[in-house]
Amino acid sequence: MVDIQRLESLLASGQDTAMLRFTLGSAYAREKQYAQAVIHLARAVELDPEYSAAWKTYARCLMESGDVNGARDAFERGLAVARRRGDMQAVREMEVWQRRLKREA
Repeated sequence: MVDIQRLESLLASGQDTAMLRFTLGSAYAREKQYAQAVIHLARAVELDPEYSAAWKTYARCLMESGDVNGARDAFERGLAVARRRGDMQAVREMEVWQRRLKREA
């Protein structure tokens, strides 16, 4: 299990990378703390706009937090990145979550 406090201390020490933000956001998502997850995942995709795994997790956390419009946008942007990079696993997963979002909306 990832230690959120340890990751937060790395961030506080000045280490601000897409990988750290993705890991921290994912850890918060596992704890169902979606608001915190969204903050870190938004920063991850800002730091590395081509990070398809971060887009996938970011969009899902937006969806889980109730931000339907934000999730819709993040899925579209994430799918474009994943397709461009050839990350077909991320494409498949985002398409599944995107369909779920459409059904629930």
